[in-house]
Amino acid sequence: MLLDVSVVSPIKIIFEGKARSIILPGEQGVFEVLPFHKPILSRLITGRIVIDDVSFSILRGAVKVHQNKVTIVLEEAL
Repeated sequence: MLLDVSVVSPIKIIFEGKARSIILPGEQGVFEVLPFHKPILSRLITGRIVIDDVSFSILRGAVKVHQNKVTIVLEEAL
């Protein structure tokens, strides 16, 4: 089972596709999302997002995980 991932900013779609895992910089620390993760809504802080082998820096944003669908909304990507 894979995660259905969307990463968007106000001006463009940064990433859309399937992933085995995602590592995110949450307010309470870095955390990983895997298939069948419990539903979560979290703010993101400055750091790096890693989607399988793809990595990029962010300033701030939010993530929603629900039923293997991960939606990440960023203020802007670095």
